[in-house]
Amino acid sequence: MAMEQLVPGDPRTIGDYRLLGRLGAGGMGQVYLARSGRGRTAAVKLVRRELAAQEEFRERFRLEVLAARRIGGQWTAPVLDADTEAAVPWVATGYVAGPALHTVVAQHGPLPERSTAVLASGLAHALTGIHAAGLIHRDLKPSNVLITIDGPRVIDFGIARALETVTDGGLTRTGALIGSPGFMSSEQIRGDRVTAACDVFCLGSVLVFAATGRLPFGTSGTGVHAQMYRIAQEEPSLDGVPGGLRDLVRDCLRKDPAERPGLPEVLERTAAARRPDSEPWLPAALVAQLGRHAVELLEYEQPGTDDAPDGPTTLTTAPAPPAPSRPSSR
Repeated sequence: MAMEQLVPGDPRTIGDYRLLGRLGAGGMGQVYLARSGRGRTAAVKLVRRELAAQEEFRERFRLEVLAARRIGGQWTAPVLDADTEAAVPWVATGYVAGPALHTVVAQHGPLPERSTAVLASGLAHALTGIHAAGLIHRDLKPSNVLITIDGPRVIDFGIARALETVTDGGLTRTGALIGSPGFMSSEQIRGDRVTAACDVFCLGSVLVFAATGRLPFGTSGTGVHAQMYRIAQEEPSLDGVPGGLRDLVRDCLRKDPAERPGLPEVLERTAAARRPDSEPWLPAALVAQLGRHAVELLEYEQPGTDDAPDGPTTLTTAPAPPAPSRPSSR
């Protein structure tokens, strides 16, 4: 994950975390690379101020952080700390020292069959933990899958929903679809009720991308609405998906959620790829790049503390922003 320098207006600390640089921004807010007072590297996500002003969002954020704290295991980034009551709420997760799947495919090409099968197994493990905590991810896509030497990690529950709060299918109160075009499930497109099977569909789309570098239902370049129509109505294009994975991927991409395999079945059908020996799960060139990335992280420091751009010392004491006149459409 690329790191950028802090810019004017960025906080210097959030809670107990000293900010080192910018990791990126998503629909929920800005993400920073940070180190805790004890020296642990973390990714700290600061929500957007307009969202912080909405009590409905705050309540959902509280529920999701509470649920995410229950997610354990080696397949997700653990929640380290959070302040859901701050003027601008934030959450800190363990930093995963690895590039996103979309970056890996762009730089190295599609993954070989065994790597893709191990990816499927790791994602199924991650989703199992997420669902056990009462969450549906809803936005599993290559940018939310980080690749490490030890296996994949699933991140960003920014638009996840606690199962007990799901009452309106895949739509927000304003009617905006939740998810990323190209990796949304057919029920999200239709606005039907979303269940854990939604994540299985998204898993199938991610596997097609990992194995071929393409999407199963075309690209956004052909028009988002056309792409969404294909997801809801047409069969996926599986050209280039290895024969040993094609049936599994096709089953994950069934239009009817009830016809998709459960996560235990996905794990069973990919078990042969999880070899007990020490053979790396990734191609050698990619393993070497990941090793260099880990070294760079250890050496990384925000240069010139005295020369860093001006910004508030901390966000937790900032005044709450005024409530907008109407809810945000995003």
